Amino acid sequence: MNWRDYGYLVASKYRIKVILALLPHPKTPKQVSTETEIGMTHVSRTIRELVIRDLVYCINPQELKGRVYDLTDRGRKLATIIESDRLKSR
Repeated sequence: MNWRDYGYLVASKYRIKVILALLPHPKTPKQVSTETEIGMTHVSRTIRELVIRDLVYCINPQELKGRVYDLTDRGRKLATIIESDRLKSR
């Protein structure tokens, strides 16, 4: 577990929403945008940042349209912790 990545995620409401949106199953950026009510520009930038940190990856990088993103193992562990934190604080 990398607590630096945890801190990075929880420092941004966009990163939290995007990573939690991907927790149940892989999605396109458009699906994430619709589900989280975050604009496509922010979703795309956030996904790009999460890919760089190796928390998210593209399942079908050969596609120009309709790319699908999923959590890496590290991303899934962190998303699970963040989801647990959210449920406890309710």
